[in-house]
Amino acid sequence: MSAKKRLFDLFWTVPGILILAPLFALAALAIKLDDQGPVFFRQERVGRNGLPFRIWKFRTMVVDAEAMGGQLTVGRDPRVTRVGRWLRHGKLDELPQLINVLTGEMSLVGPRPEVPEYVSMYTADQRPVLHLTPGVTDPASIRYRAESVILAQAPDPEAAYVEAVMPDKIRLNLEYAHRATLWSDFLTILATVFPFARDRDR
Repeated sequence: MSAKKRLFDLFWTVPGILILAPLFALAALAIKLDDQGPVFFRQERVGRNGLPFRIWKFRTMVVDAEAMGGQLTVGRDPRVTRVGRWLRHGKLDELPQLINVLTGEMSLVGPRPEVPEYVSMYTADQRPVLHLTPGVTDPASIRYRAESVILAQAPDPEAAYVEAVMPDKIRLNLEYAHRATLWSDFLTILATVFPFARDRDR
């Protein structure tokens, strides 16, 4: 990650965490009141140069959800809690990843980090995406905002993800990386945030 991109991340992340602190507290309280389980969900993901790290998220699924099903969340997954559905609708569950940005494990804009299981399936042409710092959002996340709905329509959701969605997301991110600037990163952040506001107004 370049020094300019790192400064860009810190410029928005540090005040962002301070401004969003009341929302963090509200989300944490709602999760606790919902089922008394842990507030945060920590999961191993693959970062830049293939190095593993643990991502921060607000927990949106029942405790031990991974033992009850696969890695993918498809359609109206029964493992998702009531509060979890609300958090996922606005992608608010992703906000704690600002902690990962603060520690340098992630950037605000970059390919969404995958779990080791799916990274092990990358082809030689796809592996260059691991040279990039993973991010909280990216063009592929915007394109596949309704990913769980798309996968729910497939006869085999996991096959659809591995064979179609994942390769397309990697392609989009590699293409974006070749032309990315701080301005395009800023526009990507705006494109991520504003659709959520429109959805909530409906």
